Amino acid sequence: MTDARTYGDEVAVVTVTYSPGETLEQFLDTLTKATERPVRVILADNTSTDGVPERAAAERANVDFVPTGGNLGYGGAANRGVAELGDEFGWVVVANPDLEWQPGSLDELLDAAKRWPRGGSFGPLIKEPTGEIYPSARLLPSIGRGAGHAVFAKIWPKNPWSRAYHQSETTITERPAGWLSGSCLLLRREAFDSIDGFDPRYFMYFEDVDLGDRLGKKGWLNVYVPSAEIMHIGGHSTAGASKRMLVEHHRSAYRYLADRYPGPAWAPLRLALRAALTARARIATR
Repeated sequence: MTDARTYGDEVAVVTVTYSPGETLEQFLDTLTKATERPVRVILADNTSTDGVPERAAAERANVDFVPTGGNLGYGGAANRGVAELGDEFGWVVVANPDLEWQPGSLDELLDAAKRWPRGGSFGPLIKEPTGEIYPSARLLPSIGRGAGHAVFAKIWPKNPWSRAYHQSETTITERPAGWLSGSCLLLRREAFDSIDGFDPRYFMYFEDVDLGDRLGKKGWLNVYVPSAEIMHIGGHSTAGASKRMLVEHHRSAYRYLADRYPGPAWAPLRLALRAALTARARIATR
């Protein structure tokens, strides 16, 4: 575990870029209205080729371009960005670059952090461009819920396993959750340090589930803050990558569950999980 450090009260935003296109400008423009506090922005860049992150850093005094040296995936790049920050930054937002911040939304998250001293991560209400609310505060996956959700989600979207996993019938109110969407998270840096950040083995998907689980096991809370609102406008950098994303999703799902059922006694379960998820990935990518 990382040695305990004392941090200040300044705020930084780390966003992972991978040829983000025009969405990055909207992200940065709306961020200026999301808080009254000064914010340093780190663009942890996974080898973008569109020149957009470099240009944004050159044009904005509070934005720094930090190349990761390769495509480390989401969690690995986020860790690299956080490592750039000095000890004055006790609060770090990790967010996708394809978001629009609503006015005051970051200040709402910071205010919630005062109400929850054991809060390690704080997540806003996330809306889609259609106005639909994305289920960003969920229960941790279990074998039963996970199997039901995996089998029936596409053909029976309102099945009981998916509804339970998504917390679909839970009142939209400020509350602890099992995990929060990694597309936008305010992190208490002390808490982030206590678990050594994101697990870099997750290239994409489940890095946020794993983070929430490990924070909870360390005694921290993952707090849903619906009074803070953002819009997920869709990712330019993931366009055309659907097949790889589906494969990575299933690979990460196996890693998450396998880590939680270690040892020889659980080997048959892990073998069955691997076979089932491999078969599902093949069907999904046809």
